[in-house]
Amino acid sequence: MRRSSRKDLLRFTEYTTPNYDAGRVHHVIAGNLDRVAAGEIDRLMILVPPQHGKSQLASQRFPAFRLGLAPTRDFISASATSTLAEKFGQDVRDCIAGPAYRNLFDTTLQEDSKSRGQWRTSQGGSYYAVGIGGAVMGRGADDLMIDDPFSSMLEAQSQTIREKVWDWYTGTAYNRVRPGGSIVLICHRMHEDDLAGRLLAAQDSGDKWTVVELPVSGEPLWPQRFTPEFYARLKSVTPPLYWSALYEQNPQPAEGTFFQREWFWRFKPVDVPVVRKYLTSDFAVTEKQEADFTELGIHGASQVDGRIKLYLGIDGWFGQQDPSQWIEQYVNLVLRHRPIAEFGEGGVIQRAVEPFLNRRRLERKAHGRVEWLASILDKQARASSLRAMASMGLVGLPDNDYGERLLTQLLGFPAGKHDDAVDMLGMLPRALDMAHPAVGKAAAPAIKKDRYDRAFEKQESSEAWWA
Repeated sequence: MRRSSRKDLLRFTEYTTPNYDAGRVHHVIAGNLDRVAAGEIDRLMILVPPQHGKSQLASQRFPAFRLGLAPTRDFISASATSTLAEKFGQDVRDCIAGPAYRNLFDTTLQEDSKSRGQWRTSQGGSYYAVGIGGAVMGRGADDLMIDDPFSSMLEAQSQTIREKVWDWYTGTAYNRVRPGGSIVLICHRMHEDDLAGRLLAAQDSGDKWTVVELPVSGEPLWPQRFTPEFYARLKSVTPPLYWSALYEQNPQPAEGTFFQREWFWRFKPVDVPVVRKYLTSDFAVTEKQEADFTELGIHGASQVDGRIKLYLGIDGWFGQQDPSQWIEQYVNLVLRHRPIAEFGEGGVIQRAVEPFLNRRRLERKAHGRVEWLASILDKQARASSLRAMASMGLVGLPDNDYGERLLTQLLGFPAGKHDDAVDMLGMLPRALDMAHPAVGKAAAPAIKKDRYDRAFEKQESSEAWWA
């Protein structure tokens, strides 16, 4: 245990912290900080929900571990406030002064190192704690740790404060880091333009970051402490925008840019009237498959005052599984809803998917007609018909978690991290627009009732989905 504690941050934390109970989240955080200590990476960004033990590992134990391995290094630790930063400094100092630490490392404190936030090692290294915005002039850093640069969600919503944090990072903190030094930013997202967001946006011309995202919706992070029931209760009282940022690490603009929140009305799936159903798909079959999602959706269409009204996302499935999994899910949706027509992207995607999909459909007797729409590379062009119909108040989304996920992608489009659901949702309005161009135009007159009715009268035909 002592030998591994000198080489492994998590083992070090367990050795120096009584009753420490590590979850998956701590293995991931510690493993990546070990990569920093080993010199494998020098720019690390870890995005993790609140209250998941990130500060204990990153701000309380990692500096002590780092100075144990290299006692001559200079460490600067920054947090939202000077009080919090000094509290972390006291924890690091007390750890180094403790008996467990002396069993592992030779690093010791200078006799006059009594300050909580500013002290030196006997071997010539140093530790300096500073609040965001504080002065660090005259100091150099081999390691810069930034733990939560904003003290509250309210602060992060202020453009003035976001500018101050950015100015402090670029004008004060960054130029304190010596050549070959490391920077670690560990936080939860709070705004699309927060410090993490700006650093990610600047990667093309600036530092390249190793980014570790730990959303609560994935594999359980710390099941010993946070159960699904706890998350459900927490989510019920957390505004969706805050939940997406703090707990999913996916901040979204409040109103959206390409799509506006106010355009979409919400419905309960159990209250959907009798509608004609359609299936749309966006398959992850490109070279980026490991990062993309396959998205499958069942949607309804009805007639209101001569116009088509869409109930998007009545049912659906999304995932990053291999093709055998999403082909089964596709067939399940067909058998469950018996859609009038199904729409997918033509070209490369059609050629990759169609043979396997057809074979499995025959095996499971899931008959239906698939229309492969011409491939369009411009994502905004793909979504233009959906945008037009939504702006007219003709598009609804389910009032549930799935609907929130769809709305989050729509509001983040086209700059969001994922847009697979947008491609899937946009396919039905695009198909309707191709069949009858008036559908997708915001200023278009109402669709003629007789043509609309004739289209749906043919719903049982395998030859045509639209008149």
